[in-house]
Amino acid sequence: MTTDADASLPPSLPLPLEGARVIDIATMLAGPFCATTLGEFGAEVIKVEMPGAGEGTRYSGTMTAAGSSLMWLSESRNKKSITLDLRTPEGVEIFKRLVKTADIVVENFRPGTLEKWGLGYDVLKSVKPDIILVRVSAYGQTGPYRQRPGFARIAHAFAGLSYLAGEPGARPVIPGSTSLADYISGLYSALGALLAYISRGKTGQGQVVDVGLYEGILRMLDDMIPRYAKTGYVRERMGADTVNHVPHSHYKTRDGQWIALACTNDRMWERFCGVMGRPELATGRLAKMNQRIEARDEVNEIASSFIATLDRDDFLALCMKHEVPAGPVNSVAEIFKDPQIAARGNLLEVDLPGEGKVTVPNVVPRLTGTPGSVRTLGPKVGEHSDEIYESLGVGATERAKLRASKVI
Repeated sequence: MTTDADASLPPSLPLPLEGARVIDIATMLAGPFCATTLGEFGAEVIKVEMPGAGEGTRYSGTMTAAGSSLMWLSESRNKKSITLDLRTPEGVEIFKRLVKTADIVVENFRPGTLEKWGLGYDVLKSVKPDIILVRVSAYGQTGPYRQRPGFARIAHAFAGLSYLAGEPGARPVIPGSTSLADYISGLYSALGALLAYISRGKTGQGQVVDVGLYEGILRMLDDMIPRYAKTGYVRERMGADTVNHVPHSHYKTRDGQWIALACTNDRMWERFCGVMGRPELATGRLAKMNQRIEARDEVNEIASSFIATLDRDDFLALCMKHEVPAGPVNSVAEIFKDPQIAARGNLLEVDLPGEGKVTVPNVVPRLTGTPGSVRTLGPKVGEHSDEIYESLGVGATERAKLRASKVI
């Protein structure tokens, strides 16, 4: 599971989070993805699951013949699994023992749930004064909506992204991945955890990282927030177009394929005019971006008509010659065939006993000195319970009693 780049590095370099212990008690995707990201760069991540069936991601999406979901195998990479019922007094006490050994706890329950179980931040802090608690919830820990449930689809809608997705005047659509907000929230949560971890190294103090599922989406709305505040402008759905640039859209080629074209300034427009063999368009009434925006339909028709005369690969080669940003609108099947994806090692094939070969997205970002890695895929339910509990001083006899009472 190593790449050529990995193999060339000195084996003695520690990963950035080596020695850190993360306790993942979150469910589904946002919180767990935060913990997964930390685990890719060296943290020991202990996944706490309910006794029995385990966490719901195990059964989300495509199932393998061996009984695991591909989502679980991919997004629970590098984790150790233990089972523990945090709703029981015995489970609470064992969890406190685990927290004493930890640096970061990640949860994404509805606000107040940990407090109801007797495991709020004040309790965790009394157990481990410098503990960092990462809390992901639909609307954050404060505000009038804090108790509302939510999923990524709701976050996309609430934060304004779904309003922009779709054709003008038509029904708003899913903005690509239905889990986008989960992944973005997970990344912001991981960033928050790292910042808190760095701060703790300077101050000795832990803290709470509080992320609402919608907030990462809200942060990524271009200039919509300041523009509305300044002018009252509300951006509407524009299909594949974008408000500030044209031609900057998706266009169909002669062979029925789609390409993405990005002419973000007048210089790019001039180059594209060269691609079309129409240099006069770069100096006439369409020379400036504001003129092209005013004539959006006309400019899109000029681009569409030309692109429709060429097959996709021929058009892309012509754009490359003229240094015009363009690329294919890839399906996942085309991603698997692409030489750039292969050269970068973006897809990682893992031979997993009992499952066969499983291909997962590789680690991002790419560090040249201390690169992250995928060491294992999603574990079996409670696979590491004996190892972890033994290290906490919970002996075999006690574990047997706890299993019998379904605490672990």
